[in-house]
Amino acid sequence: MFDFRLKVFQTVAHRLNFTKAARELFITQPAVTKHIKELEAYFGLKLFDRNGSRIRLTAAGRRLLGHADQVSKLYRTMEMDMAELKNEHSGELYIGASTTAAQYILPPIMAGFHQRFPNVSISLKSGNTEEIEQCLLSGEIDVGFIEGQSRKSGISYTTFLKDEIVLVCSANSPLARDSVELLEIKDIPLVQREQGSGTLEVVNHALKDHGIDPGEIKVSMELNSTESIKGYVLNSHCMAFLSIHSILKELAGNELLVVDVQDLDIERYFYRIQLQGEPNTLSKLFINFAHTYNLK
Repeated sequence: MFDFRLKVFQTVAHRLNFTKAARELFITQPAVTKHIKELEAYFGLKLFDRNGSRIRLTAAGRRLLGHADQVSKLYRTMEMDMAELKNEHSGELYIGASTTAAQYILPPIMAGFHQRFPNVSISLKSGNTEEIEQCLLSGEIDVGFIEGQSRKSGISYTTFLKDEIVLVCSANSPLARDSVELLEIKDIPLVQREQGSGTLEVVNHALKDHGIDPGEIKVSMELNSTESIKGYVLNSHCMAFLSIHSILKELAGNELLVVDVQDLDIERYFYRIQLQGEPNTLSKLFINFAHTYNLK
Protein backbone atom coordinates (compact mmCIF):
# COMPACT_ATOMS: atom_id res chain seq x y z
CA MET A 1 0.00 0.00 0.00
CA PHE A 2 3.00 2.33 0.48
CA ASP A 3 2.87 4.95 -2.33
CA PHE A 4 5.27 3.68 -4.99
CA ARG A 5 6.55 7.14 -5.96
CA LEU A 6 7.49 7.72 -2.35
CA LYS A 7 9.16 4.29 -2.28
CA VAL A 8 11.19 5.23 -5.37
CA PHE A 9 12.24 8.52 -3.78
CA GLN A 10 13.15 6.76 -0.52
CA THR A 11 15.33 4.21 -2.36
CA VAL A 12 17.13 6.85 -4.43
CA ALA A 13 17.62 9.02 -1.34
CA HIS A 14 19.20 6.18 0.61
CA ARG A 15 21.37 4.94 -2.25
CA LEU A 16 22.08 8.35 -3.88
CA ASN A 17 22.24 6.55 -7.19
CA PHE A 18 19.47 6.26 -9.81
CA THR A 19 20.93 3.14 -11.43
CA LYS A 20 21.23 1.22 -8.16
CA ALA A 21 17.73 2.29 -7.13
CA ALA A 22 16.30 1.06 -10.44
CA ARG A 23 18.04 -2.30 -10.01
CA GLU A 24 16.76 -2.67 -6.45
CA LEU A 25 13.17 -1.78 -7.43
CA PHE A 26 13.21 -3.90 -10.62
CA ILE A 27 12.23 -0.93 -12.82
CA THR A 28 14.10 1.02 -15.48
CA GLN A 29 16.22 4.07 -14.76
CA PRO A 30 13.96 6.32 -16.89
CA ALA A 31 11.03 5.11 -14.75
CA VAL A 32 12.91 6.13 -11.61
CA THR A 33 13.60 9.57 -13.10
CA LYS A 34 9.93 9.93 -14.07
CA HIS A 35 8.70 9.15 -10.53
CA ILE A 36 11.16 11.63 -9.00
CA LYS A 37 10.12 14.37 -11.43
CA GLU A 38 6.45 13.72 -10.63
CA LEU A 39 7.16 14.09 -6.91
CA GLU A 40 9.14 17.30 -7.49
CA ALA A 41 6.28 18.67 -9.59
CA TYR A 42 3.72 17.66 -6.95
CA PHE A 43 5.56 19.43 -4.11
CA GLY A 44 6.90 22.23 -6.29
CA LEU A 45 10.35 21.66 -4.78
CA LYS A 46 13.65 20.29 -5.98
CA LEU A 47 14.52 17.09 -4.10
CA PHE A 48 17.97 16.32 -5.51
CA ASP A 49 20.94 18.35 -6.68
CA ARG A 50 22.72 16.73 -9.61
CA ASN A 51 26.43 17.16 -10.38
CA GLY A 52 27.31 14.92 -13.31
CA SER A 53 26.75 11.33 -12.22
CA ARG A 54 26.57 12.28 -8.54
CA ILE A 55 23.45 13.37 -6.71
CA ARG A 56 22.73 14.65 -3.22
CA LEU A 57 19.58 15.54 -1.31
CA THR A 58 18.43 19.13 -1.12
CA ALA A 59 17.08 20.54 2.15
CA ALA A 60 13.58 19.67 0.91
CA GLY A 61 14.74 16.18 -0.02
CA ARG A 62 16.21 15.56 3.43
CA ARG A 63 12.98 16.67 5.08
CA LEU A 64 10.86 14.52 2.78
CA LEU A 65 13.09 11.51 3.43
CA GLY A 66 12.44 11.83 7.16
CA HIS A 67 8.69 11.79 6.53
CA ALA A 68 8.97 8.95 3.99
CA ASP A 69 10.89 6.77 6.46
CA GLN A 70 8.24 7.41 9.14
CA VAL A 71 5.38 6.65 6.74
CA SER A 72 7.10 3.45 5.57
CA LYS A 73 7.46 2.20 9.16
CA LEU A 74 3.85 3.11 9.90
CA TYR A 75 2.64 1.09 6.92
CA ARG A 76 4.70 -1.93 7.98
CA THR A 77 3.33 -1.70 11.52
CA MET A 78 -0.21 -1.48 10.17
CA GLU A 79 0.27 -4.52 7.92
CA MET A 80 1.79 -6.53 10.78
CA ASP A 81 -1.04 -5.64 13.15
CA MET A 82 -3.69 -6.58 10.59
CA ALA A 83 -1.90 -9.86 9.81
CA GLU A 84 -1.74 -10.62 13.52
CA LEU A 85 -5.54 -10.32 13.76
CA LYS A 86 -6.01 -12.79 10.90
CA ASN A 87 -3.76 -15.56 12.07
CA GLU A 88 -2.13 -16.95 15.15
CA HIS A 89 1.36 -17.22 13.78
CA SER A 90 3.39 -20.33 14.48
CA GLY A 91 6.09 -22.37 12.82
CA GLU A 92 9.84 -22.19 12.17
CA LEU A 93 11.72 -19.29 10.64
CA TYR A 94 15.28 -19.65 9.39
CA ILE A 95 17.35 -16.47 9.35
CA GLY A 96 20.89 -15.95 8.13
CA ALA A 97 23.12 -13.02 8.98
CA SER A 98 26.65 -11.90 8.30
CA THR A 99 28.81 -11.79 11.40
CA THR A 100 28.31 -8.16 12.40
CA ALA A 101 24.55 -8.27 11.99
CA ALA A 102 24.29 -11.63 13.78
CA GLN A 103 26.28 -10.48 16.79
CA TYR A 104 25.28 -6.86 17.25
CA ILE A 105 22.11 -6.03 15.29
CA LEU A 106 19.71 -8.98 15.24
CA PRO A 107 19.71 -10.36 18.84
CA PRO A 108 17.53 -7.59 20.36
CA ILE A 109 15.21 -7.68 17.33
CA MET A 110 14.82 -11.46 17.61
CA ALA A 111 14.14 -11.19 21.35
CA GLY A 112 11.42 -8.60 20.75
CA PHE A 113 9.91 -10.67 17.95
CA HIS A 114 9.82 -13.83 20.08
CA GLN A 115 8.14 -11.94 22.92
CA ARG A 116 5.40 -10.79 20.55
CA PHE A 117 5.11 -14.05 18.61
CA PRO A 118 6.09 -16.80 21.10
CA ASN A 119 4.83 -19.62 18.85
CA VAL A 120 7.36 -18.82 16.12
CA SER A 121 10.68 -20.65 16.52
CA ILE A 122 13.70 -18.84 15.08
CA SER A 123 17.00 -20.39 13.99
CA LEU A 124 19.89 -18.03 13.22
CA LYS A 125 22.81 -19.04 11.00
CA SER A 126 25.90 -16.83 11.00
CA GLY A 127 28.59 -16.54 8.34
CA ASN A 128 30.25 -14.01 6.08
CA THR A 129 28.25 -12.24 3.38
CA GLU A 130 29.07 -14.74 0.61
CA GLU A 131 28.10 -17.69 2.82
CA ILE A 132 24.74 -16.16 3.76
CA GLU A 133 23.95 -15.38 0.13
CA GLN A 134 24.69 -19.00 -0.77
CA CYS A 135 22.52 -20.27 2.11
CA LEU A 136 19.62 -18.23 0.76
CA LEU A 137 20.09 -19.53 -2.79
CA SER A 138 20.27 -23.13 -1.55
CA GLY A 139 17.10 -22.79 0.54
CA GLU A 140 18.78 -23.17 3.94
CA ILE A 141 17.39 -19.84 5.19
CA ASP A 142 14.23 -17.83 4.52
CA VAL A 143 15.69 -14.33 4.85
CA GLY A 144 19.15 -12.89 5.40
CA PHE A 145 20.83 -9.74 6.69
CA ILE A 146 24.24 -8.87 5.26
CA GLU A 147 26.74 -6.12 4.60
CA GLY A 148 28.74 -5.67 1.44
CA GLN A 149 28.27 -4.49 -2.11
CA SER A 150 27.94 -7.75 -4.03
CA ARG A 151 24.87 -8.53 -6.11
CA LYS A 152 23.89 -12.10 -7.00
CA SER A 153 21.29 -13.09 -9.56
CA GLY A 154 18.02 -14.30 -8.06
CA ILE A 155 18.41 -12.34 -4.82
CA SER A 156 16.51 -9.18 -3.89
CA TYR A 157 18.51 -6.65 -1.84
CA THR A 158 16.75 -4.04 0.33
CA THR A 159 18.45 -1.45 2.53
CA PHE A 160 17.91 -2.18 6.22
CA LEU A 161 20.18 -0.14 8.50
CA LYS A 162 22.86 2.49 8.01
CA ASP A 163 26.31 1.73 9.39
CA GLU A 164 29.70 3.41 9.58
CA ILE A 165 33.07 1.69 9.43
CA VAL A 166 35.63 3.41 11.66
CA LEU A 167 39.34 2.98 12.35
CA VAL A 168 40.00 1.91 15.95
CA CYS A 169 42.90 1.10 18.23
CA SER A 170 43.39 0.34 21.91
CA ALA A 171 42.97 3.46 24.04
CA ASN A 172 46.30 2.52 25.65
CA SER A 173 48.19 1.95 22.40
CA PRO A 174 51.13 4.18 21.35
CA LEU A 175 49.16 4.57 18.09
CA ALA A 176 46.27 6.27 19.90
CA ARG A 177 45.61 9.74 18.50
CA ASP A 178 42.69 11.87 17.35
CA SER A 179 43.31 11.49 13.63
CA VAL A 180 45.61 10.26 10.88
CA GLU A 181 46.13 11.41 7.33
CA LEU A 182 44.73 9.19 4.60
CA LEU A 183 48.11 8.12 3.20
CA GLU A 184 49.31 7.09 6.68
CA ILE A 185 46.96 4.09 6.40
CA LYS A 186 49.63 2.35 4.29
CA ASP A 187 52.11 2.40 7.19
CA ILE A 188 49.79 1.39 10.04
CA PRO A 189 49.71 -2.32 10.99
CA LEU A 190 46.13 -3.43 10.50
CA VAL A 191 44.09 -6.44 11.59
CA GLN A 192 41.44 -7.29 9.04
CA ARG A 193 38.65 -9.72 8.27
CA GLU A 194 38.98 -12.73 5.97
CA GLN A 195 38.31 -12.71 2.22
CA GLY A 196 34.54 -12.92 1.61
CA SER A 197 33.78 -10.60 4.51
CA GLY A 198 31.37 -7.80 3.69
CA THR A 199 33.26 -5.42 5.98
CA LEU A 200 36.54 -6.10 4.19
CA GLU A 201 34.84 -5.63 0.83
CA VAL A 202 33.44 -2.23 1.83
CA VAL A 203 36.76 -1.03 3.30
CA ASN A 204 38.75 -2.10 0.23
CA HIS A 205 36.22 -0.45 -2.07
CA ALA A 206 36.48 2.83 -0.12
CA LEU A 207 40.28 2.76 -0.14
CA LYS A 208 40.36 2.15 -3.90
CA ASP A 209 38.02 5.09 -4.42
CA HIS A 210 40.60 7.25 -2.63
CA GLY A 211 43.54 5.99 -4.66
CA ILE A 212 44.91 3.47 -2.16
CA ASP A 213 45.64 -0.05 -3.36
CA PRO A 214 44.46 -2.53 -0.65
CA GLY A 215 47.48 -4.65 -1.62
CA GLU A 216 49.73 -1.92 -0.21
CA ILE A 217 48.16 -2.15 3.24
CA LYS A 218 50.38 -3.55 6.00
CA VAL A 219 48.27 -6.48 7.23
CA SER A 220 49.47 -7.68 10.62
CA MET A 221 46.83 -10.39 11.07
CA GLU A 222 43.75 -11.75 9.29
CA LEU A 223 40.94 -13.02 11.56
CA ASN A 224 37.47 -14.34 10.82
CA SER A 225 35.40 -12.60 13.48
CA THR A 226 34.89 -9.09 14.82
CA GLU A 227 35.29 -10.30 18.41
CA SER A 228 38.67 -11.83 17.58
CA ILE A 229 39.78 -8.60 15.94
CA LYS A 230 38.68 -6.53 18.94
CA GLY A 231 40.56 -8.85 21.30
CA TYR A 232 43.68 -8.65 19.16
CA VAL A 233 43.57 -4.86 18.85
CA LEU A 234 43.05 -4.45 22.60
CA ASN A 235 46.26 -6.43 23.22
CA SER A 236 48.49 -5.16 20.42
CA HIS A 237 49.85 -2.07 18.72
CA CYS A 238 47.58 -2.50 15.70
CA MET A 239 44.49 -0.82 14.31
CA ALA A 240 41.41 -2.20 12.58
CA PHE A 241 38.41 -1.02 10.58
CA LEU A 242 35.23 -2.09 12.42
CA SER A 243 31.51 -1.35 12.38
CA ILE A 244 30.55 1.35 14.86
CA HIS A 245 27.72 -0.97 15.99
CA SER A 246 30.28 -3.56 17.09
CA ILE A 247 32.32 -1.37 19.42
CA LEU A 248 29.74 0.62 21.41
CA LYS A 249 30.51 -1.29 24.62
CA GLU A 250 34.29 -0.82 24.25
CA LEU A 251 33.90 2.89 23.48
CA ALA A 252 31.71 3.38 26.55
CA GLY A 253 34.33 1.58 28.67
CA ASN A 254 37.20 3.65 27.20
CA GLU A 255 38.88 0.47 25.98
CA LEU A 256 38.90 1.34 22.26
CA LEU A 257 39.43 4.69 20.57
CA VAL A 258 38.05 5.84 17.22
CA VAL A 259 40.78 7.45 15.11
CA ASP A 260 39.49 9.82 12.45
CA VAL A 261 40.94 9.27 8.97
CA GLN A 262 41.10 12.61 7.23
CA ASP A 263 39.04 12.77 4.01
CA LEU A 264 37.78 9.18 4.46
CA ASP A 265 34.22 8.41 5.51
CA ILE A 266 33.16 4.79 5.11
CA GLU A 267 29.39 4.50 5.29
CA ARG A 268 27.40 1.48 4.23
CA TYR A 269 24.07 -0.20 4.70
CA PHE A 270 23.16 -3.54 6.09
CA TYR A 271 20.88 -5.19 3.52
CA ARG A 272 17.97 -7.53 3.94
CA ILE A 273 18.11 -10.26 1.31
CA GLN A 274 15.48 -12.69 0.10
CA LEU A 275 14.82 -14.68 -3.02
CA GLN A 276 13.08 -12.61 -5.65
CA GLY A 277 9.30 -12.80 -5.29
CA GLU A 278 6.89 -12.60 -2.38
CA PRO A 279 8.36 -13.85 0.93
CA ASN A 280 6.52 -16.50 2.95
CA THR A 281 4.20 -15.38 5.77
CA LEU A 282 6.65 -15.76 8.65
CA SER A 283 9.47 -14.09 6.71
CA LYS A 284 7.24 -11.15 5.88
CA LEU A 285 6.14 -10.92 9.51
CA PHE A 286 9.76 -10.80 10.73
CA ILE A 287 10.77 -8.36 7.98
CA ASN A 288 8.02 -5.93 8.98
CA PHE A 289 8.92 -6.26 12.66
CA ALA A 290 12.64 -5.76 12.01
CA HIS A 291 12.06 -2.62 9.95
CA THR A 292 9.88 -1.08 12.66
CA TYR A 293 12.07 -2.10 15.61
CA ASN A 294 13.69 0.86 17.35
CA LEU A 295 17.38 0.01 17.48
CA LYS A 296 19.18 2.00 20.18
